Amino acid sequence: MDLYEKDARSKGLANVAGVDEAGRGPLAGPVVPAAVIFPFPPPLGIGIRDSKTMTHQARTEALFGIYRAARAVGVGIVWPEEIDRINILKASLKAMELAIGKLGVGPDMLLVDGRVPIDTDIQQTPIVKGDSLSVSIAAASIVAKTTRDAIMDAYHIRYPRYNFSSHKGYPTREHLLLLDEHGPSPIHRKTFRGVIKDLFAGPAGAG
Repeated sequence: MDLYEKDARSKGLANVAGVDEAGRGPLAGPVVPAAVIFPFPPPLGIGIRDSKTMTHQARTEALFGIYRAARAVGVGIVWPEEIDRINILKASLKAMELAIGKLGVGPDMLLVDGRVPIDTDIQQTPIVKGDSLSVSIAAASIVAKTTRDAIMDAYHIRYPRYNFSSHKGYPTREHLLLLDEHGPSPIHRKTFRGVIKDLFAGPAGAG
């Protein structure tokens, strides 16, 4: 998982940032990208892989290793109101830019998960399924996922009737049934299909 990092290093690029996001698909909550720069060679023996294939415990254990090993970690957040205002793709790209800006170390190159490049002058390589091909992107996916999950767990305390701690805002059957029952909460994305139909189903409760 370090072929892209090795290639960048061979070109004299020392600070390579992996960038990935969590929360593009949910009906509620923020989109949360992260950016991670490792020293070279990057750590391959601390359990880093695509966060979607990992258990909560495995992600938590890997997270500590990432923060110990990383040269810099940045996290960006765009909240539901702005997602509704500018659309989820623009919100995701903006949040990625925010994450890069919070690194504290200027990256020489970005390895970005997906097909769509970020609006930046920094050299970058979009990589489809990058979280399974680059250790830096995989690390960013773990940071993003654990950060967003913690936010949704906090929202669960505020709005318990939606059970955000279980589905994290994704459109599961349980979540859709709760939306039908209670209508959208203040953190639901009002422009998303699945939420729009419930806007007039009744007042959203704080539970």
